[in-house]
This record gives sequence, structure tokens and C-alpha cells, in this order.
Amino acid sequence: MRPIPTIDALHDYVLDHSGPVDGAHRNPNRHTSAAGERTQSQIGHDQGTFLTMLTQLMNAERAIEIGTFTGYSALCIARGLPANGRLITCDVSHEWSETAGQAWSREGLSGRIEPRLGPAVETLRALPADPVYDLAFLGADKPGYLDYYEELVPRLRAGGLIVIDEVLLAGTVVTDPDAEAARTMREFNAHVCADKRVDAVMLSIGDGVTLARKRLADDTA
Repeated sequence: MRPIPTIDALHDYVLDHSGPVDGAHRNPNRHTSAAGERTQSQIGHDQGTFLTMLTQLMNAERAIEIGTFTGYSALCIARGLPANGRLITCDVSHEWSETAGQAWSREGLSGRIEPRLGPAVETLRALPADPVYDLAFLGADKPGYLDYYEELVPRLRAGGLIVIDEVLLAGTVVTDPDAEAARTMREFNAHVCADKRVDAVMLSIGDGVTLARKRLADDTA
């Protein structure tokens, strides 16, 4: 099968056919544009719609996010949760957390989201070790991915899902594999692929997304 060519017109076509760009998608993206170069930390509209659908397909009620930024990914997850669903978000920036909170409030979803400020690995380690989470989204600092992943897997229920963002690092995992950031991501990706606790698939959505589903007790290797 031939790879799909990456061209702007085709990308726009995909976005146009990935659900409506309503206020919930538009407003956080507008605030994110003020972040300058850091806008690359924001997931795209297609990924946002994908996150909402995954949350709904998983019938998720308890979710956790590592890396909140201006709150768009959290908003997309929260939209897929039931009214009694809860999402914990982890970030270290007071500034961006305030921006995120405003976006969640405007969309009437702040009641489903519990932001926690501080180093994410410390927040995770302070959580009960029980496997209660249905869905996790990992999109924070890349050197911390492995630590976050190892804290998340035990806290995920059997059949639960970790969504890992930016696993291709703008293609540098292939084009510049010896660069420090690319090497770290390659090692992380290899770790997930070899992890017998999960079934994983890497998708070429955005800057690369890996879905890692925690295996059921009767799943075979």
C-alpha cells in the first residue's frame, strides 16, 4: 500500500471531515495561538475529535491527562465523558492552567475536570495504586514519558487505554535518529512496543499517536 502524501490541501481536507469546528474546538486554539513557538505543544483539531470519540468508545468514566497546556486536549476528553465522569489533569504551569480553566468554564465542562499543579510524576505516585482509570492521555515533556508511562500502566484498568502523543517528533525519530530527543523517543517507543502488559499500535495522526491498550487477564501474548 502506498503511503498517503503529506500536503497542506490533503491535511485541510482531513480536518474538514473530522467533525465540526465549534466553539469548544475554536476557543482554546485561539488562546493557544498567543503561546508563540509553544503552539506546537497543542494537539490538532483532528486529534481532538479523535480523543473525544475514543473516550466515548471506551465508555470512559475516569480519565487522567499528563500535560495540559491551554486545556484543549482535556476539553476534548471531558466532552466524551458522561456527566458523572471525571478527568484529572497534571501540569506545572499556573499561567496555562488558568487559561485552561477559563476554556473549560466557557464550555460548561469544568465540573468534570480536576486540575492538579505540580510535577506530574509526583502527582501520579500520590494517587492510589488501584487500576481504576479507563483512559489516559500522555502529552507532556518527552524525557519524562517513560516514568509517566510506568506510573500509568498499573493504574489503568484491564482493557483501558493510554493515548501517547508526539511519538514521531516531527519525523526526527527516522530522519535524525542520533539526536538526543529522537533517541529518547525511539527508546520509549521500543519500550511500549515490547511491553507485554499492553497491545500497542502507532498511528500517523498529527505528530504520531500510539494507542496502548492494557491487556485483559485472559489475553494471550
